[in-house]
Amino acid sequence: MSIQDGAAPAGGVMPSDRATGARASQPATVRVWDPFVRIFHWSLVGLFALAFVTGDETEWLHLTAGYAIAGLLGLRILWGFVGSRHARFADFVRSPKATVAYLSSVATGRAPRHLGHNPAGGAMVLALIVMITAIAFTGFMMTTDAYWGAEWVEDLHEGLVYATLGLVGLHVSGVVLTGLAHGENLVKAMVTGRKRSGPS
Repeated sequence: MSIQDGAAPAGGVMPSDRATGARASQPATVRVWDPFVRIFHWSLVGLFALAFVTGDETEWLHLTAGYAIAGLLGLRILWGFVGSRHARFADFVRSPKATVAYLSSVATGRAPRHLGHNPAGGAMVLALIVMITAIAFTGFMMTTDAYWGAEWVEDLHEGLVYATLGLVGLHVSGVVLTGLAHGENLVKAMVTGRKRSGPS
């Protein structure tokens, strides 16, 4: 009797049963990061890198990247109030006490999983927004008559850039450690927008 007649093949498992079992074994996922958040994130990564490598070489490209970054930041701040659930500041901005408590739980290996940003990640988002905004503002200052050629502004601009690179290093380390702790590919999640369903 053929499979089409309803008999199971050798082993007693129908192909459809195997497919259903494979789907059942895969963890359920839920959308966390909306398209704007993902586009903002990767665009900021690319533009910041472009601005960094063109700082002393191609001024017009450096300025263009800087203005684009400033525009993205403005949109992200607005989206932090009107965007989807996990994009809103209210979803991930926690008090310093809660953030310290979370970091303590990380140190003991007992940090809870968060569907959106965890308290430390939320603090990092705010820190990066503040720092990159300051970079963009000091960069703009250098284009004005009042601060053209002002050495202290240039030094502040450069210092903010390198301080931000330090924050980026901490951010990447946090992403790697959190991903390993909870068995998740957080980089992939920022591409697809989806994470394993679980605590919110």
